[in-house]
Amino acid sequence: MYMSVRSCQRTTVVAESAPGEPRGLPRSQPTGVRRLVAVVTFDQITRHDDVDPDEDVWVGERPVATPIAVVDADPSWPARFDELADRIRLALGDRVLDLEHIGSTSVPGLPAKPVIDIDLTDADSSDEPAYVPALERVAFVLTIREPRWHQHRCMIALSPPANLHVWSPYSPEAIRHRMFREWLRDRPDDRVRYADAKRAAADASNAAGEAVMAYNLRKQPVVREILDRMFRAHGML
Repeated sequence: MYMSVRSCQRTTVVAESAPGEPRGLPRSQPTGVRRLVAVVTFDQITRHDDVDPDEDVWVGERPVATPIAVVDADPSWPARFDELADRIRLALGDRVLDLEHIGSTSVPGLPAKPVIDIDLTDADSSDEPAYVPALERVAFVLTIREPRWHQHRCMIALSPPANLHVWSPYSPEAIRHRMFREWLRDRPDDRVRYADAKRAAADASNAAGEAVMAYNLRKQPVVREILDRMFRAHGML
């Protein structure tokens, strides 16, 4: 998926979007969360955040480099998301304010690493005791903690392989993920451009023995070019 360069293996948007607003913006305030007048600005959504190389975000040991496989799109990926979503909802109940299949496996026809990316919106992603133990009981493991970056947390599952990104309501990054997904679903030319960038990045990272963070950095210029064009098309830049 696109996530800045992070992978686990890291005008104003109002509470209800008006007709004609970009696809992927939140359309209603999640159940149980106090209604707000303004929740996130276009500047926050369109800003590209860079990773601080001195920040240690890993919970436990930093993962070792393993071969990066970008495979052809698999029609079973949506069903794998459904399986994971059921597990998450069973574990967390009403704490699940929103659950979205994002990343390349959510875009039909787009090659991807065979790992399901999911955005979970919780009332407070910094409140780890409120959700991490319950998710650990259904085989998710906390791997990344990023208080500086929208209080992002990431948990992984191995069967089926998944990255679960946890955000508080109206995270700018979660909004970007949904917008990017919808844009790619609607635009075959950008799907091809992104697929080519992913394969080239995987080949180069594998040849250099790099981990997935370096792979994400290699494809980042194409991701940001597509995002900026998308934002301009929506009048956000």
